This record gives sequence, structure tokens and C-alpha cells, in this order.
Amino acid sequence: MTDIIIIGGGIVGLATALQIKQQRPHLSVILIEKETGVARHQTGHNSGVIHSGLYYKPGSLKALNCIRGYQMLIDFCQQESIPYELCGKIVVATRPEQVPQLHALYERGLQNGLTRIRKISLAEMREIEPFVAGVEGIQVPYTGIVDYAVVAEKYAQKLRELGGEVRLGEKVMQITQGNTLSVVVTDRATYETKLVVNCAGLYSDKIAQFTQRQDIDLRIIPFRGEYYKLIPQKEHLVKHLIYPVPDPNFPFLGVHFTRMIGGGVEAGPNAVLAFRREGYRKLDIDWKELYETLSWPGFQKVAGKYWETGLGEIYRSFSKAAFTKALQELIPAIQADDLVDGGAGVRAQACDRTGGLLDDFAILESERAINVCNAPSPAATSSLSIGLTVSEKVLARF
Repeated sequence: MTDIIIIGGGIVGLATALQIKQQRPHLSVILIEKETGVARHQTGHNSGVIHSGLYYKPGSLKALNCIRGYQMLIDFCQQESIPYELCGKIVVATRPEQVPQLHALYERGLQNGLTRIRKISLAEMREIEPFVAGVEGIQVPYTGIVDYAVVAEKYAQKLRELGGEVRLGEKVMQITQGNTLSVVVTDRATYETKLVVNCAGLYSDKIAQFTQRQDIDLRIIPFRGEYYKLIPQKEHLVKHLIYPVPDPNFPFLGVHFTRMIGGGVEAGPNAVLAFRREGYRKLDIDWKELYETLSWPGFQKVAGKYWETGLGEIYRSFSKAAFTKALQELIPAIQADDLVDGGAGVRAQACDRTGGLLDDFAILESERAINVCNAPSPAATSSLSIGLTVSEKVLARF
């Protein structure tokens, strides 16, 4: 019998397990991951940005955990000699009609305690990014870059050193609830546990269904984000990170430029519906999963609301020229020949039955389970803080 079983070997699951073992070393903790290594999905496919907390509604779980987690992450990287860089970014209004939203973003940043952000003119932007275009911007010196797969591997190492177990290559098939314990059945073993903690990311809703006595009222909708990389000869066009003003009605930040901690510059991502939950290529299709997405009433409402934006994203997915045009709003000198394929990631976006794309982290609790059911960006930046938040809920039961 195990005290706590954590499902999911991404950065949030690992951080949660680590926080539990650091606070209560005597509790037995097993983390189960279906892949043969940790950080194989969202953690290992993101752009590696250390987010400052600029975008998130003050007082929300995202804002609170990002701001706390930001410093926890930096402290951890320093303690463990993990390379990172606080290179800063600029958020750019490329058209006059975006300026009010830019100013609203600036005020939100101040509300979240980011006292060192500042509004900057085009001339000031070009001192930071000589090739950028726009009418006004915000300089955010807090923003950084890191390799989150390296961070996650270090979490796993520290967890093992504290006596926690990481079981790789095991897929959870079923969870049944007894009178006092839950039984977790994988394709390789059966476990009895006092508490299940679900950090399964793209499959978090599926795992949550196993732990609930009634249907949960949300589904994970997978959105693929596709990246290009700048050819080495054009990397000089981007010095730091360059973001557009986000669409306030769409839960994605828009295509942007990101310097990578290991070298190189990424451009993207777009946001298109993935035809399977782990569909990293355009033609990756799981017909059962696609049907589940398309038949979910909430997704149908999302599609009705965002169809025009969605068509634009799909067009950019298949048209390099359209993708280039979007990037040229920020850096006009970029040409299609400057871009090469840079891979893709899939974001687990929770959607409720009414068509709401959940904007905040969502943690659902039942009698013998805690389900982290929505943890998109900035979950990697926030991972140690989310882990602390979840571990407090866990330890309150022991």
C-alpha cells in the first residue's frame, strides 16, 4: 500500500511529488508515467520561456502561482546549476488600435507587482530590438529562458534522492475506489493507495473521470502550436523575446519570437486544433479522440465563437507565406526563406460544457483524489508553486 500515487511525469507532477516528499519525507510517494522518460509532452515541447506574470488576472491561481513560482524556479536553477537567462522581452503594439489593450496589459502587470516594467516608444524599442516595428511597447525585464526538460529531469533526480519512486513506461488503465483505499491499475501492475493526485496533462480529464462518482463537466481540447526556427544567418534579427499584444478574447499569446537557452531563435506558435491529444504533426489523427473533441458541446460553442480566428490559424498552419506575414508585423525584415521547420507542441486546454475555455488553473477535489485538470502556460514557470499548492491540499488529508 502506498500513501500517494501521482499520475503524470510532466513538470507539474514531478514538482508536486517533490514538494510532498520535502515536507513529509515519511510518506510513500510513487509517480507513474506512461512514457519511458519524464517531460515527454507539454513540458518537453514548449518554448522554454520563464514567464513574469504579466498577463494573468490579479488574484487568479495563474497570477499567484506564476509570481511565486517564478522566484522559486530561479532559486532552484541557481541551486542546481541549471542554465537560465533573464534576457527580458518586449510586448509590441504594431497598430494604433492595439494601444489601449497594451496599456491595460501594463496596468495588469503593475497590479501583479511587476514594478520594473515600463512603457516604451518605437525609438526605445529599437534600442532593445533594432529590427522591430510597432507604435508602442512594454519592456518586461523579468522574462527569461530555460530548458524545462532539464528542470524536470532534476526534479525527478531530487525526488528519487528523497526516497520517492518514479515508475516509467506504465500506463494507468483504471482506478477503482474501495471503502478506504483506491486501486490504481496500470498495464504492468496494480497499486493500492490512500490518495491519487492526477497531473496527467493532456489526459487529465480521462484520469479525473476514473476518480469521480459522476461525470466531470470539462474536457481537454488539444491545440497544436507549430514553430519555425530562424536560419543561423538571420538570428541577429532577434536579440531578446518579442511578443505581440494578445487578443483578449482568445487564450493564446499569438506568434512571437523567442531566443532559446541552447541557442537559436524560435518563431511561433500558432494554435490549431490537434486531431489527437498527442498529435504533433498535421496529419496525426486518432479518430476516437477527434470524435470526442468534436462532439463535446463546449467545443462546438468554441468553434462557433472563434471560427474566423480558427480558420486563420489553420491557414497559417498550411501556408508558410501566411505565417511569415504574421511574423512580419513584428519584424518586417523576416522572409519566408529565413524560416525552417522547428517542431510543435500540444497544449491541453480545458473546455467546459458551456464553451468556456478555462483561463485559470483548475484543481478538482474528490474523496480520494486531487485532479489538476487545467495547467497550461505558465504552468512550467509556476511548477514549484503549483506543486506547493497541490501538496498543501494533499497533506491536509494526512
